[in-house]
Amino acid sequence: MFQDTFAGELATRLGSRVEVATDSNLIEGVLATVTSELILVIDVMSGYGQNNKIYLSLDAVNYITFTSAAA
Repeated sequence: MFQDTFAGELATRLGSRVEVATDSNLIEGVLATVTSELILVIDVMSGYGQNNKIYLSLDAVNYITFTSAAA
């Protein structure tokens, strides 16, 4: 039940910069996609190159912090 509410709230914040904490990682990037089971965070690196796509299970997320872009 909570997972559906969590996914619904995250879906309203697509495009936001986030920090996602799991048991073993802290991932920073842009929230790109949310489903009922997964989220996609795009790790936006400065400079040229490809952006890394990081898929995370909602079950693995400990917390998410919404951040602002650095000036």
